[in-house]
Amino acid sequence: MDVAIVGATGSCGRQVAAQLIERSLLPETATLHLVGHEGGAHESQLWGLRADLSDAFADRSPNIEVGTDVADSNADVIVMMAGATVTRETADRAALAQINRQIFTEVAESIGKMRRDVTVIVQSNPIELAISIFGQHVPRRQLIGAAAWSDSLRFERELASELGIRRPMVSAQCWGQHGDHLVPIWSRVSVRGVPEQRLADTIGAAREGRALADFPEEIIETRTRMLTLINQGDVSGAFSFIQECPPDLRAAVKPFFIHFSSATTKLATAHAVVDLLEFFARGRTVVIPGQVVLDGEFGGLRGPLAVPVLLDQRGWSQVIELPIENDERIALENSSRAVEVANESRAAQTCTEQRPAQQTGGRNAPYVVRGT
Repeated sequence: MDVAIVGATGSCGRQVAAQLIERSLLPETATLHLVGHEGGAHESQLWGLRADLSDAFADRSPNIEVGTDVADSNADVIVMMAGATVTRETADRAALAQINRQIFTEVAESIGKMRRDVTVIVQSNPIELAISIFGQHVPRRQLIGAAAWSDSLRFERELASELGIRRPMVSAQCWGQHGDHLVPIWSRVSVRGVPEQRLADTIGAAREGRALADFPEEIIETRTRMLTLINQGDVSGAFSFIQECPPDLRAAVKPFFIHFSSATTKLATAHAVVDLLEFFARGRTVVIPGQVVLDGEFGGLRGPLAVPVLLDQRGWSQVIELPIENDERIALENSSRAVEVANESRAAQTCTEQRPAQQTGGRNAPYVVRGT
């Protein structure tokens, strides 16, 4: 399995490369392609990263190549990590669309020119926009977003913390949008080694007085208060505030805390991507939540959305329509509508704003991402 990382010199891209080699997922006969933007510091950094990886993992490193066009890589799996990330000025993932749409389009078109079928894993934001654009050039069953797996791992971790156990003992998933319309699937939560009554009591306490329909507003309100505390310099107060929230809300908001407390979410973001790469490399057949292009599944839903899918060696083979509660299904439908409206709005805005840019021939931002 040859792998290409687009946006390899960004902090998340570097982590994907390092974790991929550290887990020994690629044999020495395989090739890891580091892909960056042509020209300037980002292109030269590819060579430094290549040398650094070779020095660090000389005993188990695959062949490492660098380039500026992913179509030249001839990779089997392409990881999309390129694009701008959230900042204090663009704290909403939706605000990234204006910057990243053209980057997504250029990379997707380049992949579309490849003369072989490839599997594409996307972790850039807004991920639903990226999946929509890449879906125009990549067969839908060979395209998957890793953000839902990130969200689910965070949800599992927060539930494990609530129960005083380790994360591998918890099975929990988040579907829907990677953002304000995230849908924690409480009805599918299961835990090993914990009495059923204790789990039921824990879930009941976490959901008491709350409705899933209000979860998007909870996320926005909690994130706003947390960012206010950070901007006031009270980082410890922001952390304490988040820790007092229910586990599903912590899973949704804590990535913003990590990012805006200057750490960025590069480790967890990369970890989720490398998990998917491991599933493919090991040939494991697993069901995980991922952003995919739906075509009528889950009662007629269409377009990019996170749902459980069955992975195979080339991507995913089918959507797994697990039974869920009515409020969860309604939340999933609302999430799908929110994604559709957001993508349509971004497309209309971009068409209007790009006309003068096309006349002046301006260049786009470098293919580098610092966090997600």
